[in-house]
Amino acid sequence: MSRVILHVDMDYFYAAIEERDNPKLKNKPIVICVYSGRNKDSGAVSTCNYIAREKGIRAGMSCKNAKSKLEDAEFLPMNKEYYTLVSDSLMSLIEPYADEKSKFEQVSVDECFLDITKTSNNNFESAFKTALTLKQLIGNKEKLTCSIGIGPNKLLAKMASDFKKPNDITVITPEDTISFLDKMEVKKLWGIGKVTEKKLLELGIQNIGQISRSEITYLIDNFGKNKAIWLKNASLGIDNAPVKNRGLSNQISKIITLPKNSNESIDIIPFIEELAERIYTKSSSLNITFKRITFIAITANLKTYTKSKKINHPVNNKDILIEISKELVSTLLKENKIEIKRIGLKIDDLREHKGQLKLDSF
Repeated sequence: MSRVILHVDMDYFYAAIEERDNPKLKNKPIVICVYSGRNKDSGAVSTCNYIAREKGIRAGMSCKNAKSKLEDAEFLPMNKEYYTLVSDSLMSLIEPYADEKSKFEQVSVDECFLDITKTSNNNFESAFKTALTLKQLIGNKEKLTCSIGIGPNKLLAKMASDFKKPNDITVITPEDTISFLDKMEVKKLWGIGKVTEKKLLELGIQNIGQISRSEITYLIDNFGKNKAIWLKNASLGIDNAPVKNRGLSNQISKIITLPKNSNESIDIIPFIEELAERIYTKSSSLNITFKRITFIAITANLKTYTKSKKINHPVNNKDILIEISKELVSTLLKENKIEIKRIGLKIDDLREHKGQLKLDSF
């Protein structure tokens, strides 16, 4: 049976968040670094925006090397806690568009697959409209852009989302598959690594169409049976891997922007209660418990502060969540004289709820 799969891939996600939060960075090269702490330049590039990529900056490059290539870039430390909060918010927007929860698959902090075969009535024009709706929703709610690929399987949906980055939609129907793949370089075939690419080029195979036209026995002789079968199928756009939920997440988090910057508990507590309500609703729907609660504060100058508390026993109780969250807000504000712009709340150390938990046990 034919399927309709969406792949949503956020555009230069970490750098885009920084650009969104600080408009002064717009149209400038932005490089996100993971610093080692040995000295101010030690560490590696995590990601960068497209302006920096055009100047030769790449993920994995040393920060020192990147700075020598692009001195006028904005080099920023990776703020993983905050990026994960934004990711969780995005995924909660996208997930309801899948046919069902089990047909939503988050594969990284900034990309996911959705099977929408049923809701689109197996129609690619309907799927395109869904993709447009998602892009508008993400733009309106999070002020970020994404690239969306639509195809009859995960392989083609993923390759489609990469085809017109950034900020576009590409549709590959079953009828378009061979013509779409035929002239593409072999390195564009999702799943091919550098070792396999090198071997293919040594054999004189430069594009995907050449793989599809190669005899399977020839491929087996050079790559072994399993890799050869995968190469042959993938080059023909064949991929039967299901879109499936990857199971229990390691955390649930929500984020919100305050109406105005504040350092007063009285301004922040109502919004913490709102976030706690939303987190409790989701944890209850998933039938899970948690053992740790974290309050996250993002300041006006975009620094992140956190305060956590671990609970002795796993719980899923709204009153406990709200009470501890309020305590964390008060403690963090007492310890830090800061103006807060955004707040987040996170629960982690999640477990499936087994049996009845009694409040008086705690």
